[in-house]
Amino acid sequence: MASTLKRRRIIVLVHKSLIPPDDISKLSRAEIAPFKTEFDVRGGLHKLGHEVLMVGLSDELAPLRTAIEEFKPHVVFNLLEEFDGQAIFDAHVVGYLELQRAPYTGCNPRGLLLARDKALSKKVLAYHRIQVPRFRVFPRYRKIKRPRQLEFPLIVKSLIEEGSYGIAQASLVNNDKALEERVAFIHDKILTDAVVEQYIPGRELYVSVLGNHRLQVLPTWEIFLDNLPEDAAKIATRKVKWDLEYQAKHGVRIGRAKGLSEEMERRIARLSRRICRRLGTDGCVRIDFRLHESGDLYFLEANPNPDIGQDEEFASAAKAAGLKYPALLQKIVNLGIRRAERG
Repeated sequence: MASTLKRRRIIVLVHKSLIPPDDISKLSRAEIAPFKTEFDVRGGLHKLGHEVLMVGLSDELAPLRTAIEEFKPHVVFNLLEEFDGQAIFDAHVVGYLELQRAPYTGCNPRGLLLARDKALSKKVLAYHRIQVPRFRVFPRYRKIKRPRQLEFPLIVKSLIEEGSYGIAQASLVNNDKALEERVAFIHDKILTDAVVEQYIPGRELYVSVLGNHRLQVLPTWEIFLDNLPEDAAKIATRKVKWDLEYQAKHGVRIGRAKGLSEEMERRIARLSRRICRRLGTDGCVRIDFRLHESGDLYFLEANPNPDIGQDEEFASAAKAAGLKYPALLQKIVNLGIRRAERG
């Protein structure tokens, strides 16, 4: 396609604290980890020949407005995951981009809002007869009381935070006292409402989807937790997701799911497309499922604008589908530009 050959002016939008240094050769893996995705994307776009401007935001939009006016980007590559310390405010920043008529990559504001709320997304999908765990929202400043139909074991999460923020081994609860303590932890420490879900034992699958109208479902990935301590719950805690030493110690890895039948692969792909369309997500999204040993597939959550670092599951799944990292970045750029052209 001709668009893949054009040199573009691209703003890479990130949190102010995550603008990577030019040289990381003397930094450790742990030091690089916080901004690795930002570094990978900037480097990949440079290799493609694009002109790149990093713009960091914290609690005001002025730097973005100035950059749009002066740099006149063809597209804004959106890597922002929060604004003013609030995870849900990323959708408002994307809304601002739409008001500015600035093309951008990733998910639209409506899809971000629907997918970010773990309860609302489940309500929408349950209405469309997509299987979800039983759940209940426990708002802040309200009495914590478990409804009878919500049976143990249960898992307690933040209603809106991503990246397993607030999830630990203590998140899996088996009695009312533990439930009350963990919900209070989410309220007081994470500072959000809590969602409490039926715990589904089984395999945790990650399905990456790329596209706006025509959706490409990439090969299914899985997080392998077989080597966790025997008394540890097989759940994707914050340590499992982000603690490099913990991952190395317990052999935590994410890779292509093995042993899925062709019918199950087709079922996962169909269901992932349905979920994206019902939630209105576009650009790139990762769908998280639990596959019960019975064969039942449960939707856990949708992650619009997932981590697209070069070694993360989205990029790895794309590579398995024949889309190398530079080509993946270029496709994401093209999707953002095309959506604006159709707009």
